[in-house]
Amino acid sequence: MPPKAHFDLATLQPGRVLADKEAIRKVLPQRLEMEQLDAILHLDPAAALVVGHKDVRADEFWVRGHMPGYPLLPGVLMCEAAAQLVSYFVIKQHLMAGDFLGFGGMENVRFRSPVRPGDRLVLIGKAIKVNRRQTTFNVQGFVGDTMVFEGDIIGVPLQRSKPEA
Repeated sequence: MPPKAHFDLATLQPGRVLADKEAIRKVLPQRLEMEQLDAILHLDPAAALVVGHKDVRADEFWVRGHMPGYPLLPGVLMCEAAAQLVSYFVIKQHLMAGDFLGFGGMENVRFRSPVRPGDRLVLIGKAIKVNRRQTTFNVQGFVGDTMVFEGDIIGVPLQRSKPEA
C-alpha cells in the first residue's frame, strides 16, 4: 500500500509554472540528456515542499534500449529527476553551501508502476532533514493519480572549484 501523498495534486492550477526549463537551467548544472526536470509547479518553503514534473518523451536516449518494443522509464532516471527537483529547492532556498547539490544516496526506494513515453511524471519532494552537510527528502512520483515510485533522496553540497583561502 503506498503512503499518503505529501501534496494534493488536484490543487495544482492547470498551466501554472513557477519555473520552466530555462529557469531551471539557471539553477541546476545538468545539461543535454541529463536534464530530467521540465518544470517547477509549486514551491512552499514553510512546508519544505516542492512539486515539479518531467514529460516523458518518445525521443529520449533510453527509449530504444529500455525495453525494445515496450519502453519503460528507468527507475534510476525517476530518482535522478526527483533529485534534481529537490536540488532546485535546496539551492533556491539557500539551505546549503556549495555550487550544487550532489547525490549522496537513496533509501527506501520502491517502484510501484511503470512510466512510459507520453506520461507526465509529477514529482513531489518534502524535506525530512536539512543541515549544512546533508539533506534528506522523501520523494514521490505520480502518473495521474497513481503513485509510481517513492523513496528518500540524500543530497550533499558540492563545490566545483575550491574557494581561495
